[in-house]
Formats: sequence, C-alpha cells, structure tokens
Amino acid sequence: MVSGKMAAPMAAGAGAAPLLRVVAECGWSRARASELRLPHGPVACPVFMPVGTRGTAKGITAAQLAALGCRICLGNTYHLGTRPGPELVQRAGGLHGFMDWPHNLLTDSGGFQMVSLSELSEVTEEGVLFHSPYGGGQILLTPEKSIEIQNALGADIVMQLDDVVSSTTTGPRVEEAMRRSVRWLDRCIAANRSPQRQNLFAIIQGGLDPELREQCLEAMMLRDVPGFAIGGLSGGEDKGSFWRMVKLSTERLPRDKPRYLMGVGYATDLVVCVALGCDMFDCVFPTRTARFGSALVPGGSLQLKHQGYARDFRPIEEGCGCPTCQRYSRAYLHALLRTEPAALHHLTVHNIAYQLNLMASIRQSILEQRFPQFVRRFLSSRYGARIPLWVREALEAAGISLD
Repeated sequence: MVSGKMAAPMAAGAGAAPLLRVVAECGWSRARASELRLPHGPVACPVFMPVGTRGTAKGITAAQLAALGCRICLGNTYHLGTRPGPELVQRAGGLHGFMDWPHNLLTDSGGFQMVSLSELSEVTEEGVLFHSPYGGGQILLTPEKSIEIQNALGADIVMQLDDVVSSTTTGPRVEEAMRRSVRWLDRCIAANRSPQRQNLFAIIQGGLDPELREQCLEAMMLRDVPGFAIGGLSGGEDKGSFWRMVKLSTERLPRDKPRYLMGVGYATDLVVCVALGCDMFDCVFPTRTARFGSALVPGGSLQLKHQGYARDFRPIEEGCGCPTCQRYSRAYLHALLRTEPAALHHLTVHNIAYQLNLMASIRQSILEQRFPQFVRRFLSSRYGARIPLWVREALEAAGISLD
C-alpha cells in the first residue's frame, strides 16, 4: 500500500475528451496501434519524437522534419526558459510560431537537467536550484514555474516536474525522489492554466525497485491526468532491469491513456518496448549519432568516415525514400564528412527518416496482425543468430517467441 505521506489526488481537467484512441492491438504481445488526438492534429502511435532542445532538432529544419512525416517533436523547458526566455517565445505566438512548426509539440519539464546538470543543481522540496551554466546568478525551477514556462511555450503535451535521479542510483534517495515526484505532480496539476488544451503527463519514478515503482504507479493513477510517462530509465542500468521496469509499468497503466517511455531511441529498444506496450518515445540518439558520422540502417549503423566507403556509390540504405538517400551516395558523404558540416545535415535527415520509417513499419505490422513476424525479421537483419539474451527474455515475457 502507498504510504500516508502521499498527497490526495487532484483533478487535471475532468470531462476532457480522451487523448488516445486505440486502433488495433497485437494478438500475441502488448503492442498496440493507436492515435493521439491533439490540438495540432492526430499523431499515429507508436511514435518516435525527435528532440528539438532549443526550438529546433540539431542539424535539420522544422520544414524538413514535417516533410519526413514528423507530427510531434520536443522542446526543452529548462533551456528555452533560460534562453531566449518564455516571454519572448510567447510574443512570437508560442513555440509553434517561434520555430514555425504547425504540428504538435511536447515540452519536457526541466527535470532531466537534475541529472545532466547535476553539478549545477540543488534539489529541495520547493524545487530545483540551478546555478546558471551561462553565468550570472541562479535559477529556481519549481513545479509551478515549470508549468508556467510550458504554458507560455504553448506545447500540446506538457510534463510534470519530477525529482529525477540517475537510473543507477540506489538507497533512500530513490524513494525520496519518487515520493516528491508525486507531491510535485499535484502542484503541477494545480498550476496548469490550460488543462483543456495542454495535456499534462505524470512521470512514473522509483528507480529499479519494483515496489517503489508500484507505489508510484498506484499514487499517480489516482490523479486525473491525460497520460503517463515512464521516467528514470535508459541511463546506464543493465538491460534486464530496464525491460522489467518497463513491463511492470505498462502492465499497470490504464489501457485508454498514452504510455510514454522517456529517453529511449535505439532501434532494438523501440521494437522491444512497443512489444511491452509503450506508445511514445524520444531520444537525441539519431541526431547525435549523425554528428559523429554514423548513419542508421537495418543492420545497425554505418560509420561513413571509414575508408571503405570512399568508392561506395550506393545510397546509405537501399529503398530509403529520404532526400539524402535519393540524392547522395556513401562515397559523396564520406568525402564531405571530415571538412563539410553539410554532411552532418544529410546524415541527420536520413537518421530521423530511419526512425520515423521504423515506427511506421511497426505500426503497420500491428494493424495487419503480423507484429511477431516483423520482430523476427528485424532481429534477424540486425543480429543474425546472435540475438542478445535480454531481448529474448523481454520478448518472451511480452508473448513473442523467437524460436
């Protein structure tokens, strides 16, 4: 049972239309095809959301993202809240107008920066005190301030401020963070000025402790929120613990609300976690790996700086319809990589297209009731007969046998 310290639930917009419409469910696993009904248009799920930290995904324009079929991407509350600031963005018509993005936006709460900027932050019950990385003073990010910034940015989905600790953290700090996240959720719900238009998601915490995760789930599901995120994972923990915490969460979360697994973007992780019941994902991986000269392909990745590609006139991926693969060869990209930033742009376009195409293929296989076959073909292409044990175990637990 949840401790009496947990605050009483508060409403987050009773009477609002359901955010999620389930279209089809896999007959073997927990995978499902669904649709998010958001203010800036429907979003087909499962969905991968590119990360646009400061109002743009690095290395690609908003127009190019839209042309690839992206219908939702992310903005970062902490960074946009410090530079250029929410007042300026609001004057431009919110983040949609500021970045010229006609589709949906999700803004994170700033909580992740407690980990990524841990040396610059101090956490108390009031909020998180950041020592500005830009110099000149301190920034106190409270649950109320996080929601105030996100209201000004105007995102279609906003995230609660949660108390985030590294996924490898153990001991009493994990429980403290989980319980504080529940208390902060209530403060975020109370602070949201536009609950009918900006959908507030709760974030499940609890580290790698099943009991703490269950307590957090129990408490947060009492709150009337439009959706749930699974947080505090994909930060260096072992894969066995990772998938078990995902499974524990998706088995308990309500069927009629979206399930967002935060910070996950490796292709294998996406396939496995769709099988476990997740609908939404985000990660900087496809854009960041492009900046290192790495192109995503069904077999894993191509390190195009390697000399072996100097005379390879094939596209990055045969059959890929992205502008990079339609126009440029591996040899051309190899020639540019060491000196021309344009090469990184071309790789970024392809990598985002790869992620979006992967999710579209997953969704179609669910609609056609052939998701297990898709999973087997995907893993065969990527690993041959050497499929990692954690993948086998996770998929077996989800109902998909690889034998």
